[in-house]
Amino acid sequence: MSKFAWVTLATNDSYSLGALVVAASLKRAATAHQLAVLITPGVSAAMRTKLQTVFDVVQEVNVLDSRDSANLALLARPELGVTFTKLHCWNLTQFDKCVFLDADTLVLQNCDELFEREELSAAPDVGWPDCFNSGVFVFRPSQDTFGKLLDFAVKSGSFDGGDQGLLNLYFSDWAHSDISKHLPFVYNTCSTATYSYLPAFKQFGRDVKILHFIGTSKPWLQNFDPQTRTVRTPENYSHLACHLQTWWSIFFDQIHPHLTTDMTTSYAFEDILGSESGIAGALANVTLGEQRTPEQEALESQMRRQCWESGNIDYMGRDSFENILKRINLTMGETPETQKEDVLPEAKEGNQ
Repeated sequence: MSKFAWVTLATNDSYSLGALVVAASLKRAATAHQLAVLITPGVSAAMRTKLQTVFDVVQEVNVLDSRDSANLALLARPELGVTFTKLHCWNLTQFDKCVFLDADTLVLQNCDELFEREELSAAPDVGWPDCFNSGVFVFRPSQDTFGKLLDFAVKSGSFDGGDQGLLNLYFSDWAHSDISKHLPFVYNTCSTATYSYLPAFKQFGRDVKILHFIGTSKPWLQNFDPQTRTVRTPENYSHLACHLQTWWSIFFDQIHPHLTTDMTTSYAFEDILGSESGIAGALANVTLGEQRTPEQEALESQMRRQCWESGNIDYMGRDSFENILKRINLTMGETPETQKEDVLPEAKEGNQ
């Protein structure tokens, strides 16, 4: 059995959905290596059972929180504190070498050649290319390195409050010491970069091996039509339509049939979708390829609200201005007929 492993992290059931698709995409790309996932207590028992059928190693770890609210505030992403939990990947010492993949990545082509690289190999971050993006990186598990990283975190912290700032400070020579540790961008193509430099994406997009859905472009937070099994791609992510559809196709074919209603997620999602079920459990109730039931329409409405609040609004579909206006008029008790009646008296006066 291979002593190499692909590693990802799931802190709740919604990110577990991403982890499952990451695993499926790796198998789809015919990787020769093992799959490992780190999970936290926020992952439900039902989801753990599912993860154990897909990953070779499912290891629970404690949540490491940077508690650096000041720096995290600069990113307006307070949830990134728990990404310090990613440091536990260095404890997977049963493997000689690993490649870490964030749960919001999608493997499009076989990337087993990454295991030929040494620690710490990563691709430049689009926001500051002298820093690497920690969504994909090659590392060697070592309890000694893990201890040093924790000590460094306590003494030096992280300039962005998350794991990326910490890892860039710790592996501070990445930018200039060894060019072989600079992975080509195709191994961690960030979704925001494909939009900001769209001509390059159109030219080189076919070569992308790992796509990283950073920010609000998380596939599981997009509007989708379960009847047609198609994702309603937001206008600002239209260039990612085929990749978002690939994510959902993998999800529908390999993940969805095994979801159960007792799968939950973080409290933030439960507040929106109801305490009995989170987004994973909610998706378990979705019937694919059939006409919607009233219950499913209500469920989709709840999930659409989550998409709206995450910034993924279906402007061209059910959340279009025309449909919003119709909803407002319905709530106000107005119809096209009553609107005409309101206008008629004034029109009459104008004709007199």
